[in-house]
Amino acid sequence: MASFRDRFFTPPVARAITSPSAILLTGAGAAIGILAGLGPIGAVVLGAGAFAGRVLAAVPRAPKRPGIVPRQLDEPWRSLVEDILDAGRRFDRALDGVREGPLRERLGDLRARLDTAIDEAWRIASAGNSLGHGRRQIDTDDVLAELQRVEAAPRTPRSEQTIAAIRSQLQAAERLDATIADTYDRLRLLDARIDETVTRTVELSVTQADADALGDLAGPGGVGAEMDSIVGDMEALRQAVEETRRADAGGSFPGTAGSAPA
Repeated sequence: MASFRDRFFTPPVARAITSPSAILLTGAGAAIGILAGLGPIGAVVLGAGAFAGRVLAAVPRAPKRPGIVPRQLDEPWRSLVEDILDAGRRFDRALDGVREGPLRERLGDLRARLDTAIDEAWRIASAGNSLGHGRRQIDTDDVLAELQRVEAAPRTPRSEQTIAAIRSQLQAAERLDATIADTYDRLRLLDARIDETVTRTVELSVTQADADALGDLAGPGGVGAEMDSIVGDMEALRQAVEETRRADAGGSFPGTAGSAPA
């Protein structure tokens, strides 16, 4: 989720700061202060408050985070999401112990990126959960039994097409199994990387001076770079899983020809 700092330094806020309406509102606030007998200082404060209110009103709202409810998921997705949420809580406890200053500000920015990673993990786990539900609708035992009956029956002009359609269902099940296993494996790795990054952050918050910690946060191999990498990998995985879900809903799968009803 974008931090307040990221949302403040945006074109709408810049336009609000330099807009004639903001200048007029500042003058009106100062005039009201003078008329109310607040004196020059009171008039300046009231005018500045009116200007600040106009500018803050232009700050874009933070996008609404998805509702993350792990109990809505089946295992093993539920445990992964709960573990990632726990990493966020550990990060917050570490952040609470950092005094005000540059380090706390940078850690606050890092927390926003961690929020993005958590949101992406929730979407990935939800998609994987849906794929699992779809996979369970394909009864491979029944499909195999039907395939054996058709292959053993006398051949007709449509026998080969029927056999191909039945085998397509088995191939769909195999692809879903592979996709689900790969998605879970990759998300589990990203979960471990988040845990490692949060642990490093906790260490920075309690053992190092601001200068050293800031260097570790900003360096090429630092915590900040690793979190950016995690977010990028999360987004790529989520897009891949959603593509598979769309293909599943349409009756075909990436890299295959023909239909594969699920």
